[in-house]
Order: sequence, then C-alpha cells, then structure tokens
Amino acid sequence: MVGLRLKRATVLPAGPPGPRSLLEVGQRLHSEGIFTGGPPGYFEIAGRLQLATLLREGVYPWSKLLDLGCGCLRGGYWIIHFLDRGRYFGIEPQARMLQKGIQLVLEPETLNQKQPRFDNNDRFDFSVFGETFDVVLARSIWSHASKAQVEVMLDGFRANSSADAFFLTSYLPASPWRWRRRDYSGQQWKGKSHDSSQPGQVYHSLQWVKTQVEARGMFVRQLTDLVLNGQYWLKISRNPDQLLDAGFQFE
Repeated sequence: MVGLRLKRATVLPAGPPGPRSLLEVGQRLHSEGIFTGGPPGYFEIAGRLQLATLLREGVYPWSKLLDLGCGCLRGGYWIIHFLDRGRYFGIEPQARMLQKGIQLVLEPETLNQKQPRFDNNDRFDFSVFGETFDVVLARSIWSHASKAQVEVMLDGFRANSSADAFFLTSYLPASPWRWRRRDYSGQQWKGKSHDSSQPGQVYHSLQWVKTQVEARGMFVRQLTDLVLNGQYWLKISRNPDQLLDAGFQFE
C-alpha cells in the first residue's frame, strides 16, 4: 500500500509564459494567501498522484471530466494537459483561488489549446455545464462535506454521467473506536471554504456510503493504495465492471 502523509464558468487571463517549476508556483500561490491543498512543497507530487490514479482507474484523453472543488488547479494542471480540448470542467466556489490558479498555474498556450471550462457554484451542481460526464473527481471534498452534501453529489453524478462513468472521490473513514474519527452527523460543511476560514475535517462510515450508493442503483469500491494524508479513494459507478481491480498497485 502506498501511503503519503502530508503535514500540515469563465476563462480568465493566464499568467506570463515561460518554463517554471510547479514548486515555485506553489510557493508563490502560498505567499499570496492562496491555499494550495496542503504544504506548497507537496504541490507538484500531490497533483501528479491525482492524474496517476485517474490513469490507472480508466480515464482516457477523450473522457469528459468534472473536477469538483478544483481549487487552484493543483491536480487540474496535470489533468488539463492530459485531456483533449474541451474535455475538462472545473467547479470551484472560491473565485479568487481559481483565478489565481488559472493565472499562475496554467501556461497561456495550454489555456488556449485545451479550453477548460469553469464555474463557481457552491451547490455541487453538476448540471451547470449541460454536459454528460465520463469521470467525476472529488479530491478532499467528502473529507469536509456533510452527509446531505454527499447525497447531493451522488445524485448529481447519477443524473449527469454516462452509463459507464466513474466517480473517484477521497474520504476519511470513520472509526467507532476513535472519538476524533467518529461518523460525522453535522449538517454543515466543516473546513476552509469560500465563506469560512476555519480549518476542519470530517469522517464518514464506509457502510453508510455503501448504503447511499446502492440505494441509487450504483456500486462502490474502496481502493487499497494511494492513501494520501489519511484519505482513501472510493470508486463509484453504475457499471460494476468499472470497479474491477486494475490488477496492479503502485509500489
């Protein structure tokens, strides 16, 4: 099992062209008060791992992919480069965070060539683009979302995805034996967001997730590797064949 422990709809103008390291980009974002999804030193590797996981689990260049909570494009940078033109869609309620990501992370030529589309809605509304998605990605979203919000996302995936689509989402598993990891029953988002500066995270029972997924006629599998900062990946689909183990693991 791979486990990395980290310590603590408008196209906008892009930043200046020229080669630069993503480490430098992450540090600049951090210096401007933009949350990079974790320590800026992990900005590059954490983004790479999102694409690596998607590749193993079945994304194609022609897949239509929705990146839910795309932030400052830590993972979006790699995914946009991989996907064909017009196949990346990102939702991020924190408009300034997204704008800075577009300006500082994406090269101008990539922005023009790939034509990603973005939206700032905070309702987990997958329908704003009028598209049917093949892949939905939600990194570090369920680790802050209430159960009602998780249900909205499951409904959104089912209503706005193709028959063979998959939803790859990370979460923190609840534990009945550890008080700090008890199953979350609150009604609100817990953590930093467009309307809160308070940190926080939540845990959900895998059994509860399975019950909700199966109630919607879908299937779910928890991936056993690529555990990042305590978060496990869940793969959800209407097609059970999508959940077959890839047969190999990153070592």
